[in-house]
Amino acid sequence: MTFGTRRPQMSQEDFEELADKAPTNVRLEFLDGRLYVKGDHIEAEDFEELARKAPDGVKLELIDGKLEVKPLPDNRHRAIVMWLIRLFMQLRPELALYPEQGLKIGTYRKGRANADGALAPLDHFIAQDGDWAAPEGVLMVVEVTSRDRDTDRRDRIDKVRGYAEAGIPVYLLIDRDIDTLVVHNDLRNGTYQQRPSYPFGAVVEFPAPVNITLNTEKLKDYAD
Repeated sequence: MTFGTRRPQMSQEDFEELADKAPTNVRLEFLDGRLYVKGDHIEAEDFEELARKAPDGVKLELIDGKLEVKPLPDNRHRAIVMWLIRLFMQLRPELALYPEQGLKIGTYRKGRANADGALAPLDHFIAQDGDWAAPEGVLMVVEVTSRDRDTDRRDRIDKVRGYAEAGIPVYLLIDRDIDTLVVHNDLRNGTYQQRPSYPFGAVVEFPAPVNITLNTEKLKDYAD
């Protein structure tokens, strides 16, 4: 598997700004371009305070109990998400694919993820306060892999578990490293039982509650 050029999670300047604003009981470290919490644990409430104070352009996540920096999307990443948004407007007009949607995930909703896309009814999130919405009512989440060194663990392992434990029925992973879509579904006992994969260009049948047929030929234009 080829992962391409990997970028550091954040700059030294952004780290210093974030560390200055961290809650008093949270000590941050910056090693080899990665952000860590000293003691390797942070409570959800402290994380939310830290995320609110993050510098512009820095998006934080709390995945499987660990502090993460979500990579900034490149132009192909943005194009894929926009392509999906436009398709869902046509195929399921009663729904919306909300980009960069903050969600409470994982066991007991203690994780926090900025999903590249969250499929839900129109106006679903307007009654929820704060940056992190409850996962109830979300039909599917979408992640598009980024060109960073942590994408394998984050998108292919940790978020699979986190979204399943949150009860989200379908998790679509668009894996740019291998030009493949993976449709995690058949949620039982907090685990996805099925995860069929399809090459870019395939016709993909999405199971309930998504219930669409997606021609992915266009994704070939976005392959690196």
